[in-house]
Amino acid sequence: MNSTILLALALALVLVLEGLGPMIYPKSWRKMILALANLPDPVLRRFGGALVVAGFVIYYMLRGRLGG
Repeated sequence: MNSTILLALALALVLVLEGLGPMIYPKSWRKMILALANLPDPVLRRFGGALVVAGFVIYYMLRGRLGG
């Protein structure tokens, strides 16, 4: 598969997953966003960094399986 197509598919999957929360549980999603907005910056940075690391780990695991 072309790498551009894979990137587009990954973006599409992210958009689907990000949209599920507000679509299915709008009140809970809003509460979570408000709670995140009240966290201090260092905690948000740590949380964001953990998500980035998790994303890279998943990427390299899948890349190895797909032969890329």
